[in-house]
Amino acid sequence: MSDTYRDLFVSAADGLRLYTRDYNPGTAGALPVVCLSGLTRSSEDFHELALALSRGSSRPRRVLSLDYRGRGRSDWDGNWRNYDVKTELNDVLQVLTAAGIEKAVFVGTSRGGLITMALSAVRPTMIAGAVLNDIGPVLEARGIARIRGYVGKLPTPRTLDEAVQILQQASAAEFPAFTDEQWRALARVTWREAHGQLVLNYDPNLMKTLEVVDPEAPLSDLWPLFEGLKPFPLLVIRGEHSDLLSAGTVQAMQKNHPRFRAITVPGQGHAPALDGDLTQAIEQFILSVEASA
Repeated sequence: MSDTYRDLFVSAADGLRLYTRDYNPGTAGALPVVCLSGLTRSSEDFHELALALSRGSSRPRRVLSLDYRGRGRSDWDGNWRNYDVKTELNDVLQVLTAAGIEKAVFVGTSRGGLITMALSAVRPTMIAGAVLNDIGPVLEARGIARIRGYVGKLPTPRTLDEAVQILQQASAAEFPAFTDEQWRALARVTWREAHGQLVLNYDPNLMKTLEVVDPEAPLSDLWPLFEGLKPFPLLVIRGEHSDLLSAGTVQAMQKNHPRFRAITVPGQGHAPALDGDLTQAIEQFILSVEASA
């Protein structure tokens, strides 16, 4: 429990315990926001954004930030094959039903954006608008190969400073604009302290879901899923140095979507940190979604 959010625990359909941060749960009237993180990330990623939105001077609102199974404070799954978008989408639906969320703006980083697209196919009435952070209907093979190269394979740091050095060695070229505090924030969500030492904040078996993918096989066509977002206002954020979402894909998304806005974040790669000026841009987008509803 924190003085800024409530701990929400919900059982998945198979009994696994799922964790969610619930910011400003008593707020009514304003559209709630649901934050869905990247493959190995957790609810902590959205803390600054969730604080800004839940305490927003313009219109405070409820914000839910989820830990998928095997990440953060949610239970790990004994069967790593359940770490897939379909199962995680069902988990998200379980959480939102338990929380009483009927319609929301969804903010999806990477994996979270794929889940948002999938949600538009199975439960479109839940979506009022969407923010896709560095993800789209075309996934670049170079980015997938890089992700496959580090998930579950990072060395174990002894200190937070060492954790920062590990991340900088892996990603400094992608994030030349990152501040020291942003690197430290990234380290704090990549590892957590357990029994006096730093451990990964996710189940290392997540790497197995990437190892079974044939790197030579053509990537899935996600354009049909993206079509499901056409009825809703959409904000796409892309890191200038992203190797997963290309500038060309963003242009193609814009041609295929009637209510589309795009932001390119200079000096960042996959995926941009949702802090600073981006929090204001997302808040303004959400207010515009409410105004057009």
